[in-house]
Amino acid sequence: MTQWQDRKAIGEGHEQTVADALRARGWTVQNCGQGTYAPAIQQALVRTTSALRWFPDLIAARAGQLVTIDAKDRMPSSTTNRYALSNAALTASLQFTAVHAPTPLYYVFGDLKVLTPVEVLHYTDHAQPGTGSYRLIHTRRAHCFDDVFGRFTSQAA
Repeated sequence: MTQWQDRKAIGEGHEQTVADALRARGWTVQNCGQGTYAPAIQQALVRTTSALRWFPDLIAARAGQLVTIDAKDRMPSSTTNRYALSNAALTASLQFTAVHAPTPLYYVFGDLKVLTPVEVLHYTDHAQPGTGSYRLIHTRRAHCFDDVFGRFTSQAA
């Protein structure tokens, strides 16, 4: 298996975890974005700078409310207590939210904590443009999954 295939499998597992957690809170969830494309298209997107590469992974609705989710696994850092998000992903997310307003986009990290792209931009530890390819955000800035998407309900299961 290639490194890309390994990362893809890990990412798909996290997306499933997030989708299951949303469904348990009464959300209807659908996959979207790069993960829904044919393998040849997915592999081609990896080699581009197209914003399609960072399109949200999930779209969800509950009681007329619509949200999009970009599942970000392998975070936070176990040694620095920070999330790392690429500048390219953040830029694409900010563009997505500008075009698709008022539909919110949420990052859901591997620990099921949540931030928006604007929060990442605001809370970043690396605020100087052009000084690196990643934004580092302290984990204490993130919101609890239940606070954003509601609590688990036995009726939703």
